[in-house]
Amino acid sequence: MASITIKEVVKGLKLEILAGKKGISRKVSNPALSKPGLEFAGMFDYYEHDRIQIIGSKESTFFHWLEKEDQENRIRMLFEKNPPAFIFSKNVKAPKIFLDYGEKYEIPVLKSSYVTSALFSELYAFLQAKLAERTSMHGVLMDINGVGVLITGKSGLGKSEVALELIRRGYILVADDMVEVYQLEKGIIIGEAPKMLQKYLEIRGVGIVNVVYLFGVKAFRENKKISLIVELEKWDDEREFDRLGTKDEYKQIFDSYISKASIPITEARNTATLVEAAAYDFKSKQLGYHSANEFNNLLNKEIKKNQMMGTEEHDE
Repeated sequence: MASITIKEVVKGLKLEILAGKKGISRKVSNPALSKPGLEFAGMFDYYEHDRIQIIGSKESTFFHWLEKEDQENRIRMLFEKNPPAFIFSKNVKAPKIFLDYGEKYEIPVLKSSYVTSALFSELYAFLQAKLAERTSMHGVLMDINGVGVLITGKSGLGKSEVALELIRRGYILVADDMVEVYQLEKGIIIGEAPKMLQKYLEIRGVGIVNVVYLFGVKAFRENKKISLIVELEKWDDEREFDRLGTKDEYKQIFDSYISKASIPITEARNTATLVEAAAYDFKSKQLGYHSANEFNNLLNKEIKKNQMMGTEEHDE
């Protein structure tokens, strides 16, 4: 089971450590979060102690309504179950008893600059991304006019050179050569570059280049949802490719299905332009316009029209 340390959470969410600093190496493996309202009321039957505990304004208000003895007993019980950490939202001051127990049990007590609802959504998204199952894919991931395009194909077909040309046209590199992918939720696959390879592009004959240094900060982004996979293939006269584009192809990654386009390439074809066209065509389909289907419908109407005319001439 994947896990990350509270130290990574502190860094990722820019949290302040109020107490329990010795426990920042603690690990969390559950992306779900919990607000210990029922536990403040004394009900610990459903205490989800494997989750990070979020304390917002409602929980804080209820806590201050309790008698001092109840405060002491219930906070002690919260810490005794050994949760990964406690996080107080922006407008909530952490009571001294939390700080004392944080030091005693070496459980981090943290402070966020987000209000409760924003903290919940930001932290959940962060944990989902970090704890999701991951795999690596060989290819180049680009952001082409908002469409995350994973360019794949056998080594030597010039994927990185295609990426370089697309970057020159103003599009954005996410990852070259090795793309780490994870499923944020079913239907949403995110791709990013390994830390060592971020911002770098390998061009045969030139070497490793830093796209940010060459083209500016707008030429790179850290991650992108993969919406389309473009597979480059060498032209094969014996193979039939879909000339109209009416057949939908998909590739399965985890339990998500991503749209796929197979593009045959030759020296005479501008591969970067073809990939760009595939991305724009995908985007137009998402907006409800399908060029191939429109052409197919017009073609069928014309055939039907000609058949009717031929029937009329025969009757005469």
